[in-house]
Amino acid sequence: MLRENQSHVTEFLLLGLTTDPKQQIWLFAGFLAMYLVNVVGNSVIIAAIWREVHLHTPMYFFLSSLSLVDICFTTVIVPQMLVNLLTQNKAILFAQCLTQMYFFVAFGITDSFLLAAMAIDRYMAICDPLHYTTTMSPRRCLLLVTASWVVSHLHSLTHTILMSRLSFCGPNSIHHFFCDVQPLLTLSCSDTSINELVAFTEGSFVIMSPFIFIIVSYVYIARAVLRVPSGGGRYKVFSTCGSHLTVVALFYGTIISVYIRPSSTYSVTKDRVVTVIYTVVTPMLNPFIYSLRNKDMKQALRKLVRRTQ
Repeated sequence: MLRENQSHVTEFLLLGLTTDPKQQIWLFAGFLAMYLVNVVGNSVIIAAIWREVHLHTPMYFFLSSLSLVDICFTTVIVPQMLVNLLTQNKAILFAQCLTQMYFFVAFGITDSFLLAAMAIDRYMAICDPLHYTTTMSPRRCLLLVTASWVVSHLHSLTHTILMSRLSFCGPNSIHHFFCDVQPLLTLSCSDTSINELVAFTEGSFVIMSPFIFIIVSYVYIARAVLRVPSGGGRYKVFSTCGSHLTVVALFYGTIISVYIRPSSTYSVTKDRVVTVIYTVVTPMLNPFIYSLRNKDMKQALRKLVRRTQ
């Protein structure tokens, strides 16, 4: 996709989080541990859901899909970062950088749409329980997940094609631990106005539209919960949404602060720290958030452990 006469840069240098060798050792150990917890934890969630028949419901179908995407999302970033920390080799080829950016954006947006699908599921279960079974049928749930993947990959493909058309003829050092859209745009020596316009408009749409769906869903859910006469009943109804709300707050609280703004306000130090939260920490915490506050998941996990012993 990149024409050779448009660019003198064939590779980039991912500078990572620090250049201090001592800190890099601790970072390697920390990120390796978080990555393993993420992969194992989300894999266990998927296995527990698919083994237990009573968990074959829309809510847990979306949760297993979210766990799968979280594994993919982190795998796009962390292994490359661990190799860079271990070997001190910061170089990444331009084609590899674009590939990493493509899958990072695709899986990140898929996460966003799946969180919106989970909010719709909770809305139907609480606000319109009589039509829940027919509305959230297996076919429609599969359609929602498929649409999430397709739209996300089309969005990512748009960014990747636009990025491949830019010229990179100056510095090739990326002050980040992976290839993201904004750090790459700051290195381009050609006009990036179209890229920035698409990132801010179309990018804002695919991030904010699921978020708005979630907010609207929970406004109606809150109204329905407040109509429940007993305090215990209110807690029981709203507790089913607690885990989802926690994940939504962690995910959107960080991702909006990084992407929904002009590139002129981009801050290397601040954004690297915030990015670690939604790319590594949140996917790692999701299995704990959903299992520790959910009795059905706890029972399924106990059964899974007994079967493997």
